[in-house]
Amino acid sequence: MSDRIRCTCQRCTIRGLMGPVVVVTVGVLFLLAEMRGGYFDFGNTYPVILIVIGLISLASALASSEGHVSSVAPVPPAVPPAQGAPPSPSNAAPTSYTGQGQ
Repeated sequence: MSDRIRCTCQRCTIRGLMGPVVVVTVGVLFLLAEMRGGYFDFGNTYPVILIVIGLISLASALASSEGHVSSVAPVPPAVPPAQGAPPSPSNAAPTSYTGQGQ
């Protein structure tokens, strides 16, 4: 198994349901097309998939993210330059160039 930490906040839990819910919805639509035919053909009922995706996205956006665990590693703090060291290009004073409207 991986050592990845999984977030268990409500927002991430609902987002994790997106794939399974879409697969079940497509299955139900194909089942309706086979059983009933006519109006329940997949060509007429595919907007239901878009509605389901919208509802899951809306529920995810409205859910609480309390206790969210970010998957991004924290950035280590920058090390200040030693006193008396020559300035490096990253902390040197900006120079002005001709033709930049200054």
